[in-house]
Amino acid sequence: MSPKPLTQIDDARYVKALAHPMRIRILAILKEEQRSPVQLADQLGAPLGTVAYHVRKLYNLGLLELVGTRQRRGATEHTYRAREHPRFSDEAWASLSPIAKQRMLSAMLQQIGEYASGSAAVGGFDRPDAHITRTALELDERGWTQLAEATKRWLRDVDRIEKAARQRRVASKPHPDDPLKVGLVIMLFEALPFSERLLDEGATRRRSALRRPGGGGRRSTS
Repeated sequence: MSPKPLTQIDDARYVKALAHPMRIRILAILKEEQRSPVQLADQLGAPLGTVAYHVRKLYNLGLLELVGTRQRRGATEHTYRAREHPRFSDEAWASLSPIAKQRMLSAMLQQIGEYASGSAAVGGFDRPDAHITRTALELDERGWTQLAEATKRWLRDVDRIEKAARQRRVASKPHPDDPLKVGLVIMLFEALPFSERLLDEGATRRRSALRRPGGGGRRSTS
């Protein structure tokens, strides 16, 4: 039987299941197109056994659904696609260990970088109303809470807009328009100012130079 899809995220196991860069990449691919573990392994350049293991984990969690099987070289090849799944809760994120959070963030930031830069290279930001902004703010605790709530409201609006677009496409059958593939990244975080980072990097470089032979450290003369 197919695992029951997740509708509520109320513990950290969901986030831990995604705290691996390959699982995040598998979900991203299967969100766009159906693939078998064999096809995914070819696409990711990874061993089939490793990919099949991660696919099985995602399937057992209810994040993937089996959409077809076929015989291939004497074996049964299973094809999967990603299910719509809920976002994890604030409570689930807060209960994670720092190491698990860092793994999750590293994997997601890598995927976001590849996604955005690859899309930009083929004109993904060419529309006049495309948008990219980095905004540095100074807030108090109340301001942070208000901004966090604003991002959640925006995500609810995004879900509503996508649902309405899907309904319009279904209603336009038998000749529905091809869906417009859109990327949206939202990040809200406590920032390390660029000036501080550059100062830290400069100090690190100076310390490294002093440790190198002939790097400007104290010398003796005779």
